[in-house]
Amino acid sequence: MKKLSLVICVYNEEPNIKPLSEEIKAALKDIDFEAIFVDDGSSDGTREEIRKINDERFLLVELKRNYGQSSALQAGIDQAEGEYVALIDGDLQNDPADVPMMLNEIEKEGWDMVAGVRANRKDGMFLRKVPSKIANYMIRRATGIHMKDLGCTLKIFTSETIKSIHIYGELHRYIPALITLEGATRITQVDVNHRPRTFGTSKYNLSRTTRVMSDLVLMVFFKKYMQRPMHFFGGIGIVTLGIGVLINFYLLILKLLGNDIWGKPLLMLGILMVLGGIQFITTGIIAEVQMRTYFESQKKKPYRVKSVSPAVEK
Repeated sequence: MKKLSLVICVYNEEPNIKPLSEEIKAALKDIDFEAIFVDDGSSDGTREEIRKINDERFLLVELKRNYGQSSALQAGIDQAEGEYVALIDGDLQNDPADVPMMLNEIEKEGWDMVAGVRANRKDGMFLRKVPSKIANYMIRRATGIHMKDLGCTLKIFTSETIKSIHIYGELHRYIPALITLEGATRITQVDVNHRPRTFGTSKYNLSRTTRVMSDLVLMVFFKKYMQRPMHFFGGIGIVTLGIGVLINFYLLILKLLGNDIWGKPLLMLGILMVLGGIQFITTGIIAEVQMRTYFESQKKKPYRVKSVSPAVEK
């Protein structure tokens, strides 16, 4: 087993490959490492540049099309064979020279994850920094993951920690939350170097905001109701159904007293709330059955054991 696997996702980063590979070789010269470039369907000469590295420590994983950063990261992680797995951007903004320091930190202190914090971020203020700060604040508040810079790709994990999760959709932003759900509690942050982009153009823009917010809703649900979805859907359903029944009971009394209730907005509201309540409860039951299938069919356990040892004093 190698000491470190470095996973680098690239998409149309042709001019960055050679300088990045040289920096990696220089920074990790004293470490037994492998560097896994995952080409996410590039349309330029990125793959050819990676092959030109001509070093057995470097591996090229070619995806058949552009799947997005989350799927590309997962592909690289699946290939990683190192004791520790580091994630780094392929645009030269992360500095490979920070990796040995982070590796030493995770080895020395036994962390599950060491995350980088871009202390002096070299990005645009209004299109990158401000939206990032707002997103970081909202994610911290919603998930309880108190990290300064959730958007920094540069992170290092134990192999067991990062391989305990599956990253899909746009969930690469929420890796700290995902590993926390799997029982990883030893997490720390260190300041890392951040450099301005020299070649190519950024793949990030404000259009991603809605996806970030959608994934945030999903992460909150995972954190609070992953193992008990009926508590979420059932709670809403019972309240909604109860209000609908009360409204309809009130209208029934009016009808018995001789009042005309047909066409009243309150009648429509009562019927809709009864139907909506039934649908929420039914959704909760279906989600509960799916969660039981998820755990039992794959023999997954809803808990993680940290250690088992004799009950004796050392």
